[in-house]
Amino acid sequence: MADDTSTDLKRTPLDALHRALGARMVPFAGYAMPVQYADGIIAEHNHVRTAAGLFDVSHMGQARLVGPDHDTTARALEALTPGDFVGLKPGRERYTLLLTEDGGIIDDMMITRPDDPADNGVLLLVVNAARKEVDYADFRARLPADVLLEPRDDRALLALQGPRAAEVLARHAPDLGEPPFMSARAVTVRGVDSIVFRSGYTGEDGFEIALPADNAETVARALLDEPEVAPIGLGARDSLRLEAGLCLYGQDIDVTTSPVEADLLFAVAKRRRGEGGFPGADRILREIEDGPGRRRVGLRLEGRAPARGGAPILHDGRHIGSVTSGTFGPTVGAPIAMGYVDSDFSTEGTAVEIEVRGRPLRATVSAIPFVPHRYFRKPKP
Repeated sequence: MADDTSTDLKRTPLDALHRALGARMVPFAGYAMPVQYADGIIAEHNHVRTAAGLFDVSHMGQARLVGPDHDTTARALEALTPGDFVGLKPGRERYTLLLTEDGGIIDDMMITRPDDPADNGVLLLVVNAARKEVDYADFRARLPADVLLEPRDDRALLALQGPRAAEVLARHAPDLGEPPFMSARAVTVRGVDSIVFRSGYTGEDGFEIALPADNAETVARALLDEPEVAPIGLGARDSLRLEAGLCLYGQDIDVTTSPVEADLLFAVAKRRRGEGGFPGADRILREIEDGPGRRRVGLRLEGRAPARGGAPILHDGRHIGSVTSGTFGPTVGAPIAMGYVDSDFSTEGTAVEIEVRGRPLRATVSAIPFVPHRYFRKPKP
């Protein structure tokens, strides 16, 4: 069944497969996307936590930055972001933030340095679907002449997530090995040349598979034929990432938000904190030193009613912030939310109220993530 009727919506390479599987399709970031399948959001969420789920994330933007050598390309990217990309090793990926001149977040994205020596000077980008045209225009306006942005609209992106993901993918990618979290390697999946990233946005172990769009349905069907794998829609993707304490651009972060306010300080590399030279450095380094006026926090609500984005957060009747994302957390077994509060009220355990449908509900400021991350990390020798 499908709720999307607009002919203006874009379709991913898996559109026909979603419909064949009975997905409920909805508009999202300009695309027709599956929000859920027949079993429903909670069942899909729990399946990812216990086995493996396959997500279509082909709406995300894939692109390459191409320069004459790694140092040149990395320094061009460092002029736009607070990350350390000169020091990024081959086959590794890193989360970063594209920043405005006053330190607001234009987008969050993943950057990968390919492991093939022939790709010296190339960095791979994966950006948010709703922001890719904004991002691409910003890159083109601010990159030096010897570094080019090359969008890869001919690519699809699949995410295989969950504790059984590695054993499933290994059956179809014999050269996979055991890559650690936040790494990437070129492998064949079902005979298709692909780039496999050990990352994702669920808090679980898993992979993202970039491959030619023409081969996406064949690979997706092969993975879905495995008994551990179920198709997963946007609904469960949202509840999983919220339990994992991960931001959604446009809800939890935007151009009004700084990395410090958003509790994304890990994206500001140690070297960059010392030398600056990135957009918004004055504001961001000042907030690191003095503290921001507001902070992103987790929130646990009493009862069963969830709070939604925009709900006011109160303390003794005083407005101290707003919810940005909220839902019922199936793994937590209770309603959870994230939002921004005045820094004086950001300490874990602080009692607050969240106004839901005109009535205040008791809540507590909580540490995030709500559910521990289970990323794969090789033990140190």
